[in-house]
Amino acid sequence: MLCQVADTGCEILLRSESETLRAGKIIAEVSKGVGIIYLSGSLGTGKTTLCRGILRQMRHTGSVKSPTFTLVEPYEIGDYRIYHFDLYRLGDPAELEYVGIDDYFSQPCLCLVEWPEKGNGYLPKSDLLIKLEVYKRGRIMRLCAGSTLGETMSARLTEDFPIKTQDPD
Repeated sequence: MLCQVADTGCEILLRSESETLRAGKIIAEVSKGVGIIYLSGSLGTGKTTLCRGILRQMRHTGSVKSPTFTLVEPYEIGDYRIYHFDLYRLGDPAELEYVGIDDYFSQPCLCLVEWPEKGNGYLPKSDLLIKLEVYKRGRIMRLCAGSTLGETMSARLTEDFPIKTQDPD
């Protein structure tokens, strides 16, 4: 079951695409290339942009697009293995067994999972759940830590970005 951000976690403001990319950079720095991050939100809320920020910080120089039709895009960057999942088109969570989902999560790597709710019951617990939504001309990023690593990521993000309650409107 996905973390319920309404009960725990915090909300930060991302006022631009560049701030979303910077948030990704911070997540990459803290994760050191290991962890499970869920990215939830409607179409166009910045999930793939956040992934792009993470991958750029990990020194990926190519394009980053959401693997909507392939389900997973693997990246090998030096010693890092990063798997970017997009489960938007998944018809049934059981389909994840056919792609060998357990193999991806059983190794030291960074897994970025867009639309994790589509894989509910077949995905391991995340270190950090990020829910993105449009807010004015930017985004609200809701953070819910599922581990010590997730707590560290959340703490670092809240140091660098304003908490939503501090929004001057």
